[in-house]
Amino acid sequence: MPAATPTRRPELEAEFEQHRTELTAYCYRMLGSADAEDAVQETFIRAWRAYDRFEGRAQVRSWLYKIATNVCLDQLESRKRRARPMDLGPAGEPVAENLNALPEVTWIEPIPEGRVVPGADPAEVAQARETIKLAFVAALQHLPPRQRAVLILCEVLRWKASEVAELLETSVASVTSALQRARATLEQTDAAHGQTELGEDDQELLARYVQAFEAYDMEALTALIHEDATQSMPPFDLWLRGREDIFTWWWGPGIGCRGSRVVPTIAANGSPAFGQYKPAEGGGYEPWALQVLEIRDGKIVELTFFLDTERVFPLFGLPLRLDA
Repeated sequence: MPAATPTRRPELEAEFEQHRTELTAYCYRMLGSADAEDAVQETFIRAWRAYDRFEGRAQVRSWLYKIATNVCLDQLESRKRRARPMDLGPAGEPVAENLNALPEVTWIEPIPEGRVVPGADPAEVAQARETIKLAFVAALQHLPPRQRAVLILCEVLRWKASEVAELLETSVASVTSALQRARATLEQTDAAHGQTELGEDDQELLARYVQAFEAYDMEALTALIHEDATQSMPPFDLWLRGREDIFTWWWGPGIGCRGSRVVPTIAANGSPAFGQYKPAEGGGYEPWALQVLEIRDGKIVELTFFLDTERVFPLFGLPLRLDA
């Protein structure tokens, strides 16, 4: 291939862009945050700078994955693993005294589905959605970074062990060993998740949920939320297990949510998502949370309320205020 020159830039950028979505998904699984998009941009910058040394020794796609892996490994060197509240301790009692705010960098972040799910055939879309679920991404964070890369490349992307060994500049035996250890660790985590495909009944359930939440109708919500459902509220480490405790919270410390507006938005991590707006002083509504719901067997089984609205609402195209 010719060396990178200014006249080649549009052509190369177009070639790189073909792989943006899948690389963003890969980096998101590695990092557990929307920083994945910055990692992909850094990948392209490094690729552009090094293109004259590339000389077509490998496919551009695999070369970009190699660079993206190194970018992620560099970032993970100085970071603690990201998690969900339920990864850090047992469920708590639904009282305000149990609220402890931890730094934002502690938490798995949501990401808009369109940025990490390719518009390919239905089987590929379903598989991509399954492997960006919040629970699965959180489970990946239990793995050391290189094991994480091996498992994603082998199990999610279906690369051959020899291809992964070449990318990581190691042996096939080392890749196989890392994959076995990664699988064993993952089996000990709770990587359960909801459905990736929602039918008409599920869509009706979501519409009923929005109506019931806005009305703060606990009787209606009882029919929609599973009795063993969980709720978490990053950046707080408190999480709740069971519909009874969730409702106790909603009618106790969370009573300020009464009268909220709930606005459907882009799917997050393969799951339905909503912008929640609380009544604001002086009229109108102010952002309160990005709600991400998991559905299984016709019930809502998990509610995650991401409270860092200044960061997540723009990601999902949600306004920072609603008029009355």
